[in-house]
Amino acid sequence: MEFLCGQAAGSHEDQTYIESPVVSSSYALQLKQDCTDGGGGNYDIVNNSVISTPGPQNHRAQNASLRQSWEMNYQEAAIYLQEGENNDKFFTHPRNPKALAAYLFAHNHLFYMMELLTGLLLMMLSLCEAPAVPSLRLDVYVHATLELLALVMVAFELCMKLRWLGFHTFIRHKRTMVKTCVLLLQFVEAIVVLIRQTSHVRVTRALRPIFLVDCRYCGAVRRNLRQIFQSLPPFIDILLLLLFFMVIFAILGFCLFSPNTADPYFNTLENSLVSLFVLLTTANFPDVMMPAYSKNRWSCVFFIVYLSIELYFIMNLLLAVVFDTFNDVEKMKFKSLLLHKRSAIDHAFQLLVSRQRPLGVSLKQFDGLMRFYRPRMSARDRFLTFKALNTSGAPMLSLQDFYKFYEVTGLKWKARRSGEHWFDDLPHTTFLIFKGINLLVKSKAFQYAMYVVVAINGVWILVETYTLNSGFSWSRFVPWSYIVFLTIYGVEVLLKITGLGPMAYFSSGWNLFDFSVTVFAFLGLIALAFDMEPFYFIVVLRPLQLLRLFKIKQRYRNVLDTMFELFPRMASLGLTLIIFYYSFAIVGMEFFADVVFPNCCNTSTVADSYRQINITYGNKTVLEEGYYYLNNFNNILSSFVTLFELTVVNNWYITMEGVTSMTSHWSRLYFMTFYIVTMVVMTIIVAFILDAFVFRMNYSRKNRESLENPEDENGIVFEVEVSRDEALATLELYKQTCPGASSLSSLQGVLQAMDRSGHLSLVYLGRRSRTKSDLSMKMYEEEMQEWYAEYSRENLPQPDQSLEQNLDSPVSDPSPFPEPQLNSQTGPHSIN
Repeated sequence: MEFLCGQAAGSHEDQTYIESPVVSSSYALQLKQDCTDGGGGNYDIVNNSVISTPGPQNHRAQNASLRQSWEMNYQEAAIYLQEGENNDKFFTHPRNPKALAAYLFAHNHLFYMMELLTGLLLMMLSLCEAPAVPSLRLDVYVHATLELLALVMVAFELCMKLRWLGFHTFIRHKRTMVKTCVLLLQFVEAIVVLIRQTSHVRVTRALRPIFLVDCRYCGAVRRNLRQIFQSLPPFIDILLLLLFFMVIFAILGFCLFSPNTADPYFNTLENSLVSLFVLLTTANFPDVMMPAYSKNRWSCVFFIVYLSIELYFIMNLLLAVVFDTFNDVEKMKFKSLLLHKRSAIDHAFQLLVSRQRPLGVSLKQFDGLMRFYRPRMSARDRFLTFKALNTSGAPMLSLQDFYKFYEVTGLKWKARRSGEHWFDDLPHTTFLIFKGINLLVKSKAFQYAMYVVVAINGVWILVETYTLNSGFSWSRFVPWSYIVFLTIYGVEVLLKITGLGPMAYFSSGWNLFDFSVTVFAFLGLIALAFDMEPFYFIVVLRPLQLLRLFKIKQRYRNVLDTMFELFPRMASLGLTLIIFYYSFAIVGMEFFADVVFPNCCNTSTVADSYRQINITYGNKTVLEEGYYYLNNFNNILSSFVTLFELTVVNNWYITMEGVTSMTSHWSRLYFMTFYIVTMVVMTIIVAFILDAFVFRMNYSRKNRESLENPEDENGIVFEVEVSRDEALATLELYKQTCPGASSLSSLQGVLQAMDRSGHLSLVYLGRRSRTKSDLSMKMYEEEMQEWYAEYSRENLPQPDQSLEQNLDSPVSDPSPFPEPQLNSQTGPHSIN
């Protein structure tokens, strides 16, 4: 559509010479070949661009060729910027028109959704494959056919990738090659299952998450896995030290305690190692010590020394080392992404500058870029984004201006009100009323009065809950305190919305939280009043109001801000853990399905935990169950529950010993390996939380954030002033380049807003939320200058001599219409 829009402008430009790009897109190679081989005129290819030479030529054809060349430049520049944003390596950049077609096909949300659904389908097949969840079991030919169809979709995705990357780049892409090998293996196994009409041992199903991880929407999971692997070397070093001491103590424990025939924990060297491994998790303490302790009280020294060294010293040392490594990895990751984005901007800038004006990007060229980079962005927002980047007020964007591209493109633009408040234009009496409400809700007295109400409400809920008995039912009555406090909160919400205005009120995260809790409380009141029992759970949300008290102190705000900032990342870490769970669950089902059941493990020391017997007390018979037979690997859902219990490690050795007694002592390797893997992941999660909190605290100290109004959350704010002359000139530019009504309506709206307000200019505010990247840029300001200097020395090309010679020649302004001159009074953006 954008290309057609550009072609539609041809009638306005056919009689005028068009600027030629300094560097032509690699996608224009065929166009250049046509230009040099065609008979319509004389052309030369100089410095990767098509330029005219004296001789008979078709002026209209030349302009059309240059317009098409510019469109390809815009598209390739947008692809470079998207690769910088997504951290895609440039060696995967499409290099020719055929690769471009495949790239565009594979880089859209429908294709991403297909990748995601295919990966999810392959993983969810484990619900209906043997051993299946009973209610979801499918015949073999059904799930095998579904698997083959999903694998065909994966093969199609890889074919598109092969077409865009080319064979040599394809085989160099490690993740893609791993995915291809797994695909071939899965294909063979699925065909075998379909032919034999029965499932066999398929441990390779544990590799299915690879298809999900490679999906575009799972980029955060890939980053987590990369960080885990990068943190492994120091982790393994400390882990080997930990295992070394464990072996030493196992040998010592066997020598000391094996003579005691009543001690089952140290009767063999293998049992000694297993017992001390479990002791590291404290799951069997003090049970493991008691047989030896009953014989000799001094034997406790062995266990005290072991736990002091292994649990309290080496395990904490492990966390410290991983945290230090994680901190360095996070910093290097930020540096790598920052310089990768700068390199993408350099590539894009070279494609956007013209040979006649090689030192900057004009509005016309920037608009052409944004039509490909943000197709849904309005013409007004593209113009305002250009203005926000242009801090100097010059007609063109310099490279230094363009370096701020990623900071500006995500802004949401809205016109700033002419007055300070939303009610400034109301009649005087009404204005005074709303002004009074505004002053009230902004006052310290009002804020602290609400804190007191929340505190009293918290105490009241505690006392009220304490006095309830176990037979209490919510349907009997509605507590009067519920109505009183809810009324106070409702009045507060109404006052704030009235005094601040809806837009200002809902722009604050804390206000959104207060509003949500109050609305849920009202829903809970309705559920109680009308006896809607399924909705009684909403009443439990009342204590969430107490979180408002933590806004008073800066440290609490830092904790809560860190928690809210961590939610997206914690979700990706949770998905990473689920992927590990899935792989271990598949292995567990293949080897341990249906091996534990009630009254099994009779030869094991944990037999009582699996016992299910009837015991008679007088005239009453009672069924006593150990319940641990429920911790099994009979299907994927039971396996997930069992693995979560193993992650918590409380009594996890009972599950391990039960399975081991029914299979082989080698089964212990599965459970020990799972513990070590989850210990790695959980340590990374703890290190991530510590790093985020320490980073936030250091950022707060360094930048001395204002403590006056904890509810003030401006985020990142850019301010741009647009004059009437600028708006008219820009509108004229868009009429000649993209004359469609949809492109012009947003710009015409700017002029209409000026007419309504009676002003000759409007101020627009661009806002977006503050991200971890923004915090990092402030934290590492000094280091960033060193990184940029190093990058400039290593990567920036030297000035092209032929280009310099070309610049010396006199060139008249070739533009068919004047670029709008930016208001020199437009100041640089402000970041709050």
